[in-house]
Amino acid sequence: MHQIFTVATQQAKQSLDITARVAEIVKRSGVSRGLCHVMVLHSTAAVILNENDDPDVGVDVLTALDRAVPDHAGWLHDRVDNNAHAHIKAAILGASELMPIEGGRLQLGTWQGIMLMEFDGPRRRKVAVRILTEE
Repeated sequence: MHQIFTVATQQAKQSLDITARVAEIVKRSGVSRGLCHVMVLHSTAAVILNENDDPDVGVDVLTALDRAVPDHAGWLHDRVDNNAHAHIKAAILGASELMPIEGGRLQLGTWQGIMLMEFDGPRRRKVAVRILTEE
């Protein structure tokens, strides 16, 4: 099963919890045991697994990346479209995550959630979800 959904981000840099949307796709797939691959189809956003109970974790990740990769710090790509920092941050975190499915549900840790990390918004982001079954 493969499905693409759209997320509208509201800020230039933002962390959005997409766990519920992905979990619903897994549920509808009817797959009892397998893998769920989630990928953002853009080069200035990322998908990560991290704590989703406290939204400040996502803010902290954004802050840490801003400190490590400052905006407009002489990046060569800024001469093209002024968003090199977004490409670099997305490359550091990665575009996708792979999670197990067990008993028809995503197998995540107690505090884990799937977060879309926006670095060049606001935009409409496409997220692809592919379910692979072991059955």
